[in-house]
Amino acid sequence: MYVPPRCSSRSAGSRGGGRPRDSAGEERWSPARRRAAPALAGYVAVRALGLLALFLWSAARDKSAYTLLTARWDALWYVRVAELGYGYEVRLANGDVHSNLAFFPLLPWLERLVAAVSPLSYADGGFLVSLVSSLAAAWGIFAVADRVYGRRAGVCAVLLWAVLPVGIVQSMAYSESLFTALAAWSLYAVLTGRWVTAGTLALFAGLTRPVGLAVVAAVWVTALASFARDGRAAAAGAPGTQDAPDASDTPVVPEAPPGPEAPPGPGTRLRRILGMVLAPLGTAGYVLWVGHHTGRGPLGYLDVQAGWRNGFDGGWAFALFVAGKFTSFPAALAGAGLIIGVASVVWLYVTGVRQRQPLPLLVYTGVVTALALCASSYFGSKPRLLLPAFPLLLPLALALSGARMRRSATVLGAMAVACAVYGAFWLNGSGPP
Repeated sequence: MYVPPRCSSRSAGSRGGGRPRDSAGEERWSPARRRAAPALAGYVAVRALGLLALFLWSAARDKSAYTLLTARWDALWYVRVAELGYGYEVRLANGDVHSNLAFFPLLPWLERLVAAVSPLSYADGGFLVSLVSSLAAAWGIFAVADRVYGRRAGVCAVLLWAVLPVGIVQSMAYSESLFTALAAWSLYAVLTGRWVTAGTLALFAGLTRPVGLAVVAAVWVTALASFARDGRAAAAGAPGTQDAPDASDTPVVPEAPPGPEAPPGPGTRLRRILGMVLAPLGTAGYVLWVGHHTGRGPLGYLDVQAGWRNGFDGGWAFALFVAGKFTSFPAALAGAGLIIGVASVVWLYVTGVRQRQPLPLLVYTGVVTALALCASSYFGSKPRLLLPAFPLLLPLALALSGARMRRSATVLGAMAVACAVYGAFWLNGSGPP
């Protein structure tokens, strides 16, 4: 069972001979920035390459790359929420009703905020939020991977996330980058025992996407496991292990290795409970509001999703979709590719279990993966829905971190080029990502 490590009072600066990181916020942030700098620089380079490829490809086809990033598909729905509020819907000829109530409110709120304090439009605000959030997500992914496997694995994890075939979505006015940033830092806060911070970030993640349930589950399961561990320790007459200080009033930055164990105090238990209380408020609040708005009670949001033909059927519809690909030879190749892709996702998750990834990461990844693969939604979106499941990349990051630098750089460089080309081709196509 995973035991959240206790943070040592030693700072990264003191290990390197610098000043102790004991008071000023700048002294806390500077070592963290320096440690994450290679990962963030690599991430910016990969995303810049992807945007350059998109702009060149779009120009060759007389299309606006900026429009593709900010004013198509889901991005348009978020802008409509920011501009018109909730209640807008489109009724299709087949009877389906596409309502903007399906889109959670945090990204539109931020788009409205940017437009209110600057000359930017709502679409511009969505693009800006996405760019900033993608950097925050990259830093959060680095912090988690660095905490679990070390700095080099953290850099590799960030670069792997950047070079995913659907990586261009990280730069679109979509909610994936914002959600991943909130989820990654919430998981990091759980790993370091900052329960109030973890619960607060989980609350905001729950206001961003329905899959915010995964962050809530990670907070709750880890907290309950901590209570159970403390109970067993108390029954055995032995001290339990203390979670890291909550430090919710200080920046969440990578800490030093764990220090000695100590019995948990009442304050630690109270912060743990408070984190559990805060975590589900975002998702529950929005779902209950939609139910009240539609007059359907707790089932209201499910009715809204049904209008988009979205639901959770355990993967049956997806299985039928894959099976249908084997009716002809060209389509059979796509079906085989889908099977290989799903098998790879399952293999990566099982590998994470075998490598004893921390409990919050396993819970979070398991829920994200299950919701993505077992939903009866638009099947072309499943790779995008898996984008926040970054802990799936940790086994690959660990393997790359153990390889020679030249080999790792060659693999990641080739993947970056392929990702840039595919993203440009993808967004210039006719369908949504």
